[in-house]
Parts: sequence; structure tokens; C-alpha cells
Amino acid sequence: MKMIKTICAIGVVAASLNASNVMAKVSAEEAAKLGASLTPVGAEKAGNADGSIPEFTGGIQSPPVGYVSGKFHVNPFPDQKALFTINKANMDQYKDKLSEGQRKLLSKYDTFFMKVYPTQRSAHITQEVIDFAKKNALNAELINDGNSIKNFEGVLPFPIAKHPLEVVWNHIMRKRANGSFTRQNVQVTPTESGDFTPVQFYEEFASRYKLEDFASNNDDNVSFYFKQMVTAPARLAGNVLLAHETIDQVKEPRRAWIYNAGQRRVRRAPQVAYDGPGTASDGLRTTDQFDAYNGSPDRYNWTLDGKQELIVPYNSYDLDDKSLKYKDIVKTGHLKSDYLRYELHRVWKVTGTLKEGQRHIYSKRTFYVDEDTWAILVADHFDGRGELWRSYEAHNKYFYDPEVQSHFTTVEQINDLLSGRYLALGLANELPYRFDFTKSFSSKDFTPAALRRSSGR
Repeated sequence: MKMIKTICAIGVVAASLNASNVMAKVSAEEAAKLGASLTPVGAEKAGNADGSIPEFTGGIQSPPVGYVSGKFHVNPFPDQKALFTINKANMDQYKDKLSEGQRKLLSKYDTFFMKVYPTQRSAHITQEVIDFAKKNALNAELINDGNSIKNFEGVLPFPIAKHPLEVVWNHIMRKRANGSFTRQNVQVTPTESGDFTPVQFYEEFASRYKLEDFASNNDDNVSFYFKQMVTAPARLAGNVLLAHETIDQVKEPRRAWIYNAGQRRVRRAPQVAYDGPGTASDGLRTTDQFDAYNGSPDRYNWTLDGKQELIVPYNSYDLDDKSLKYKDIVKTGHLKSDYLRYELHRVWKVTGTLKEGQRHIYSKRTFYVDEDTWAILVADHFDGRGELWRSYEAHNKYFYDPEVQSHFTTVEQINDLLSGRYLALGLANELPYRFDFTKSFSSKDFTPAALRRSSGR
């Protein structure tokens, strides 16, 4: 069994962001590190000292044998075996490589364990993203106390991040799949006994720069458009959410509308922000926990606590196996550990502490952000007393489809460590497909008038 050596946190900087120290674009000399000592998106290209994290060599650059376009993703690492398994009995050996929430899950459930596989830096970087990163490194800036950005294009505004909100904005503004797609997926909120009713969604997503009419679209303060319709169960079916994701949400709050199928009425939805309840989440997810974190960062003081090695979900191809049923995966207390894959990766640690006078159900939240993709993969959330309340994991994979070539989350899991319940969002094992990457959109597809048409009720 290969043991991971405990090492000190890498590059600890403990930087606090405020109006007086907001920094931005880097020098040409620093930007030249992209693609040299750093990957094109700013991760350390080299592996770690003991080789348990390998050098970045470009990721998966072509689909594996057996891949069929539009079908289930073939696991590109089919013969790999777990290096070791972490459980309640041996977790102390690895505590420096686990988040507080992961340690709590291991101690709470005898049935929860973490199979740790060889680290695969699988996320290939397309030329489109490389070009955006080069431009943004030299030009992008935080403004309005870090609540907005200017002088950036496309995705990934801060490939050489130096401040906590630059890291947070990289997650918010990262590339999601191919930037324009439809998605079907299922959310479950099992009871303490493990019973659940799948809630099925159909979603449409378009980054603004991917719109067919981008040249004539004047929504400069919008990063993407999102529409979500509940398709099952029958009692919820037909309800639709529409969001225009504004960048500076202090200056202009997120534009959100809801179509209620029972009332046949479209109305504005200002509650779709911050700690407003997530759609059909049974109170287990806040609005700003969707996709790990979204929306305005203005209610928190943020610190950048450095970079460290952490065992995180990665390359979760087995969790998407079409031969599995939801009942095979959804178990009491947590998703079935046999289908989860973990690897050791370097992550940025960012902590948000609720500002005095601000309101949110989470008094503190800690994010662990993958250096290779800028995605939050693990997060811990604390209640008003400062006690650990909920843990979050983003199970993910690299979509090696030629038309996509992007790392993206597949299943999000939020565990309520006090109630013993959890939410899992993104399951698609029993659906004919999860994503359709051939779909393109224009601005008219995301108008309030389009809500009723989407519902069909």
C-alpha cells in the first residue's frame, strides 16, 4: 500500500481581501509562466515531492477505446485499483489530507469509506481556454470591493490568482462543459431511513459569449443564462426557474423569474439568491450552494489560506455507470462508497466568514478549489454557533467528447451532519442521456415570456 507522506501546506499566504489591497492583472513576466512552470490555467505543472501527484502532461487528449459519441462515458482508467481505503478505523493516518467534513462523515458512518486511486491530472485545456487565460492574466481586475470584474473575456479571469476573491471568481467564471447545453438529471433527498423520491429536472444553460446573437447582446453584466424545469414527480412538474446570472450582483441583483404551473403565472423571484432554499431541496441546500458556490460574494470576508494536498472526488466515471439504478447508489446517510473515486490533488483553501451585520444561515464556509480546473470540489459549512453543519463534495469527471473537452461536475452531494440527511443532485443513471452538447441558444430563449412555453402547462 502506497502511503502518502504528510507535508506542510504549500505556499501559505493567508491573505485578506479588502478595498485597499485589491490587486489584479499580473506583469508580462508573471504571465509568461503560463504554459511554462505553470499550466496554461495557472496550476503548478510539476508533481509533488514523493510523486503521488504527477506532473501535468496535458490531460486526456482523445477519447478512450470504446467511446461512442452521445453514449455513456467509458472509464479511461478501467484497470486501476485503489491504492488504499480510508475508513473510520484508519482515518487518523490521513487527517492532514482530509477536510473537517470528510473526517466527520468517516467518524459518523461505519458504512462510509474513501477508496483512493492513483492521481490522474486528466483535465485537458483547450486552445479557447488557453487564449482567454493569457488575455485575462494581463487585463482582468477586481472592482467594487471584489464584487465584480472588469476587462476579462470568456472564462477564467485570474489564472494567476493572488487573492481569495480571485480564486472564488475563477470557480464562478470557469468553463462549464462546452458553454451551451441542455441537461437532464435527478435530485434525491433521502430520509434518515433511506427512502427517497427522485425529482427530475430538464435544464438549459448558455454562457453569454456562446449565444448565437452574442454580437448584438448588450447584457454586459451577465455571465450566463440558466433555465430549469421540474419534469417529475407530477406534483412538481411544470414549475420553471429562469435566471440571468449577473456578475456584479450588488450593483444589479440576479434577475430571476419563476413560472408556477398551478397558478399559470410568471413572477419575479428575488429569493433565488444567497441562502434562499434550493429548488425541491427539502431545505438541504441553499441557492448559493448550487454548483458548490454561486452568486455575489459580498456577505463574507474572504481569506486565502494557501495551497495544500487534499483527497478529493475526481474522475468519477463509475458513479455514472448506466447499469446502476438510483437505489444501488442512494443509501442511508450517504451515497454508496463503492462507486465513489477519490484522488490526491493540490487545492487552494479559501475561507469566507460572515460579515458583521450581514445575514446568512452559514456563518462560515471553507472551499477547497482544484488547482487544475478552478472548481470547488470539497466545501465545509458552519452554522451560526460556528459548528460544522454541512459538508459538500462535487463528484466530477473530464468530458473527453471532442465537442466538449472540459472538466465538469456530475453529482453534487451535500451531507447535513446534524440531521443525518443528505442531498444528491446530478444523478442520471436511469435517464436516456444527461447532456446534449449540440444545442445552441439565443437571447430570446431566456426571456420571461419563454417560461410558459417551456413548461407546456
